[in-house]
Amino acid sequence: MDSFSVSVVIPVWHEAAGINERIAHVFQRAAEADVPPAVEVIVADGDPEATTLAAIKHVGVISVKSPQGRAVQMNAGAARATGDVLLFLHADTVLPVRAFDLIRNVFEKSTPAKSSAKAGAFTLSIASDSRFLYLVSMLANWRNRLTRTPYGDQAQFFVRTYFEELSGYAPIPLMEDVDIMRRIRGRNEPVVIINSPVSTSARRWETEGIYKCTLRNVLLRLLYGAGVSAQTLSNWYRAMKG
Repeated sequence: MDSFSVSVVIPVWHEAAGINERIAHVFQRAAEADVPPAVEVIVADGDPEATTLAAIKHVGVISVKSPQGRAVQMNAGAARATGDVLLFLHADTVLPVRAFDLIRNVFEKSTPAKSSAKAGAFTLSIASDSRFLYLVSMLANWRNRLTRTPYGDQAQFFVRTYFEELSGYAPIPLMEDVDIMRRIRGRNEPVVIINSPVSTSARRWETEGIYKCTLRNVLLRLLYGAGVSAQTLSNWYRAMKG
């Protein structure tokens, strides 16, 4: 990949308090790269009142109003992107040092495995001192490497033309991250998982309860793997969350 530009798509819902910090973080990671890429940041807000977009102070950020739903928002952001690579970053996830160099290396044609790769993600870590959540992240990483199905909070990335070829994320209420990786596996095409970890916030676990949240997530993923539709799971998710 001779040229290297990255569109970072951040889907948001009521993230006004932290959005400027996250945008600054992306630009900092780009600036510290050995080979700094051209980076554009796209924030896709699913809030009808667009409260997160209204809070953005950084000049040049592309603001996108979208119907609610992470898959729909990410697709809406991707539709505005011009970068060679699309990086989908959750608002509560922090990229590792040299993240953009690491992504670029995935697409450098230095080995047969890398030369055919068009999609990938980072290893997972959870920003918590909890030993239980450390175990959760370790088990998730083991599963991810076995199945090559990394989650969305691992900062999935794609060559933009490849993402378009895949028709983007399925417009389903959840499991869109699993679905797109399964489609890639169904094509017998590689997914690279970078060893360096992103750090994702533990706020979901802390808000809902560490054990309850973990058990619910495991149950939903098992049911999805067993063929239960994403819409049915979404209904159950809302019921369990309530």
